[in-house]
Amino acid sequence: MTSWDMLAICAVLLFGVPHGGLDGAVARRIGWSSGIQSWCLFHFTYIILAALVTLLWWLFPLASLGVFLLISALHFGASDIVDIGTDLLPWAAHGGLVGIVIPNLHPILVEPIFTILVGADNASLLMNCITSLFFPWLLSLIGYCFFAYWQVKYRKSLINLLVLVGLVFILPPLISFSLYFCLWHSKGHTLRLWHSLDVTERRRSAVEAAIYTVISWLAAGFIFYSYQEPSSITLIKVTFIGLAALTLPHMLLVDYADRQYYTRGRPL
Repeated sequence: MTSWDMLAICAVLLFGVPHGGLDGAVARRIGWSSGIQSWCLFHFTYIILAALVTLLWWLFPLASLGVFLLISALHFGASDIVDIGTDLLPWAAHGGLVGIVIPNLHPILVEPIFTILVGADNASLLMNCITSLFFPWLLSLIGYCFFAYWQVKYRKSLINLLVLVGLVFILPPLISFSLYFCLWHSKGHTLRLWHSLDVTERRRSAVEAAIYTVISWLAAGFIFYSYQEPSSITLIKVTFIGLAALTLPHMLLVDYADRQYYTRGRPL
């Protein structure tokens, strides 16, 4: 990996991962009690889900990476259009950016990353599967262009997606992913949630987010220095397996429970 790749991954850990620190606020506003017992139960459940993902990755790396790419696509696609709607075509076009477009536009650079995560044979198999999805994704993008022509509310999000695809085309995969994850996905989620909270909840949520962020950084640092592998390999594993572990509970809150809250007419 180049020094720019290392910086990109560090940016994901330092500036992207902390957006999940507001999940406590999401849990409370969908009805999870703020009492001490409920607070402990929430955190216990969150940690158990994250630990389960890590264990499954250890046992079934190929399936785990494949599922991670799938749920990430669902999560990213939903987040990109959350202020607009839930139409399937835009959702699919936005959702394919990270898991389909990046690997297909930079296969020579992405396959070694997959090899670190799941092994050479599994990485080759996964790349073949992702390659087969590029043409359907391209059709969804073309359809999205026509769809946005009639549905004016989607035109801005379409332009944003086209700009992101352009960045993916010209930038190395880890850098384009970092830019999207930190400056687009994480930033958008954090601002939407922050603006929906009252002053009292903001104070509590800010303290929680800071504590969770520091804990996640310390945990990542401990794992990083505990590994007996080259730093670049360790950094890849810590980042993406860690993201997979945190994505499942985060997605259940944001894309299921909180979306139900949103569709009942309450503000996001």
